Amino acid sequence: MIRYFGISDGVFQELDLLKEASWVNLSPPYQDGELEQLATTLKISTDFLTDPLDIEERARYEKYDEARSIIFHTPVVNETEKENDPIFITIPVGIILCQGKIITVSAWDNPVLEKFCHFKIKGFDPRNERLFILQLFEQTVLLFLDYLKKLNLRRSLIEEELYHSSRSGELKSLLRIEKSLVYFVNSLNANELLKIKMRRTDFLGIKDNEDLLDLFEDIIVDNNQAREVAQLYTNILNGTMEAYASIISNNLNKFVNRLTVITIILMVPTLVASFFGMNVHLPFWLGDSAYSFYIILFLSISFSLGLAWFFKVKDVL
Repeated sequence: MIRYFGISDGVFQELDLLKEASWVNLSPPYQDGELEQLATTLKISTDFLTDPLDIEERARYEKYDEARSIIFHTPVVNETEKENDPIFITIPVGIILCQGKIITVSAWDNPVLEKFCHFKIKGFDPRNERLFILQLFEQTVLLFLDYLKKLNLRRSLIEEELYHSSRSGELKSLLRIEKSLVYFVNSLNANELLKIKMRRTDFLGIKDNEDLLDLFEDIIVDNNQAREVAQLYTNILNGTMEAYASIISNNLNKFVNRLTVITIILMVPTLVASFFGMNVHLPFWLGDSAYSFYIILFLSISFSLGLAWFFKVKDVL
């Protein structure tokens, strides 16, 4: 789906024609030949529009003739219903600058771009392409931080439940959070390297604009903070899962020890019964006594109780 935005009658709004637009947003669903036709109209390579649709595409920027392209990663909610999939994933977003227009491309419905489409960004003007790109970067970092808070809150709630249960459901939820954090750490690293390289090469041409340069510096600092927070949450989660695994292993060892002790205790009457159950005369005076059965039963129970008391004293049972 292709949407055109620009300033009409002094108001930023959605338009009907490409030639009047200063911002073109491409989002799913895509029609057959739609991207190729737009690329032909704008006289750019189709790869500029199709590369960001690959979810594995790396963050980078490039320039070809008069067109410039930037690809960075943004977080989105994973809408798959599989219980082993991450809660959040990251997807590439492409920005193409050509013919005085900004084209944004995404393979998923993107919450960052939706804010701009619904006019929720203060001071947004698509005619100022450098400010627009920096605002996209800024909103992406803010969304990363927001999703990190949600992941940490969910982790805390699951951790509280782990203290009261040993179900596998909580462990699966922690694994989903861990996968999300892996996506976040990798994407934030890639975005940070991209921004640092863009600043060093002055790809946006803002070295003489102190306000935009300061904004870019702040965005890089915020991106670094988000990356450190994601790494911190990853370390905390790994520690929680290791502690949980140790608790399960310790509980299993205690359970096995108790089963072993119970087996030993029950083995004594079985052993006594096997000796006196042989098809031979009972030794001593037991063979002629009417109370032989009760005497043997008493001895078996006594030995078992003695062993139980011994293991209890040794804090094994």
